[in-house]
Amino acid sequence: MLCAVYARLSKEDEEKKTESESIQNQKSILVRYALERGWEVYQIYCDEDYSGADGLRPDFNRMMEDARQGRFQVILCKSQSRFTRDMELVEKYIHGLFPLWGIRFIAVADNVDTEVRGNKKARQINGLINEWYLEDLSENVRMVLDLKRREGQYIGAAALYGYRKDPHDRNRLLVDPPAAAVVRQIFLWSVEGRGIQEIARLLNRRGTPSPAGYRSEEKLDGLWNKTTVWRILRNEMYTGVMIQGRRKKLSYKSKKLLSVPKDRWYRVEGTHEAIIDRNIFDDVQRGLGLRARSDGRGEAHLLSSLVKCMDCGGTMSRTSSGRKGQAKAYYLRCGRYAAGGGQCTRHSIRLEPLIEGILDRIRQYVRKYAAIERLEVTPHPSICREALEQEKKALALQIERRGQAMRSLYLDKASGILSEAQFLELNQAFQKERSRLEQRLSQMEEEAPAGREDLMERAWELLELKTVPRELVVRLIEQIEIGERDPETGRQEVKVIWRF
Repeated sequence: MLCAVYARLSKEDEEKKTESESIQNQKSILVRYALERGWEVYQIYCDEDYSGADGLRPDFNRMMEDARQGRFQVILCKSQSRFTRDMELVEKYIHGLFPLWGIRFIAVADNVDTEVRGNKKARQINGLINEWYLEDLSENVRMVLDLKRREGQYIGAAALYGYRKDPHDRNRLLVDPPAAAVVRQIFLWSVEGRGIQEIARLLNRRGTPSPAGYRSEEKLDGLWNKTTVWRILRNEMYTGVMIQGRRKKLSYKSKKLLSVPKDRWYRVEGTHEAIIDRNIFDDVQRGLGLRARSDGRGEAHLLSSLVKCMDCGGTMSRTSSGRKGQAKAYYLRCGRYAAGGGQCTRHSIRLEPLIEGILDRIRQYVRKYAAIERLEVTPHPSICREALEQEKKALALQIERRGQAMRSLYLDKASGILSEAQFLELNQAFQKERSRLEQRLSQMEEEAPAGREDLMERAWELLELKTVPRELVVRLIEQIEIGERDPETGRQEVKVIWRF
């Protein structure tokens, strides 16, 4: 007789500190048990650091596949809890599929043997006890972890990028200088007005390892992306505040994570050294929401992220002047100057005149290369007539269908399918819709000339570039450099670098 030996040791087991001995102990007991009965061991399956409620254990599932294919006749475990602590898996396999597959299940320490009649209830009781144990253990672990969160102890498996775990206290974070320098650079670029996509591109161009690549022992060549940059810029932990408990597991039997409302996060001040100053962090948060905003409508201004300081190369950031209740004047200034520390000078320039000057230049180039002045934009009369006739036919078809539906209502009423009240309600709705369509058809006949004139106006507006889309600006302009204003003459150099 061939038998499979299954051993498991999980994170929740108290004897984990003697993991190898415990696993070896299970294997020795089970192999000796098989040999004493003259059984041949087909294979030893072993899962370490897997919970008994986990249905995705690799060796467990490999053993189940071999059992299904009939490669052995017996499964040996030290106890039923080593096989599973989930009552659903007990019922699915031990009481459901194993009898169909011809598999005999034996748990040595529990005296469980599916070949012995009458101990099914004992197996079910064992299953319930094991599941209750796992539930109680999960609750106890959660209480301990919540206590550590309240005390500001870091409980993450890996340290936050920019930090490392204290070798003498695994619940305390220390600054990791190389990674911390990258974090500071990311925040500096954001203060300068650079977008998250541009920051990711700069990091990749420099060959800076991504957080995943930096932590990996193999030093994988992972690339930065805008999501990683965004998470770093949004993480308040870089200011020295410990924030944990943002997500929680659905239950101890599920790996699905649920988001926790912000007011229920665990937030403890001053638990570790800050990498980013609080004022800079707050400026970045405002910048992420307000950068490239030219007014209260929340629209990005046309030259966002394109305007650079001619001296330091930093991105110009938007600011405004004007008291409350007065019209505001918007300016651009050097982002490094705005960050403080005397890194550069102001380089201030009014935003609206700059935009208008750039748009005039774009219009000149577009007219020059497209020869818009010589284009005929009047639509051909046959095109307008054809479009009008098509729309009129569509409306007439809808009106005819409403008429057919109304005739069907009379037939349904006569045959008794519809009551008088139902007929009146539906007939009234169809009459109302048909009247609306007929009125629309009549209006089309009267407004057709005005519609053609409106089409011509829209065509002229497009070709004259009365409104210039940002997509066009970005495709035409590489960047705009702003020099410092001469205090004596008031002159200021503006240099536009085109992409063509």
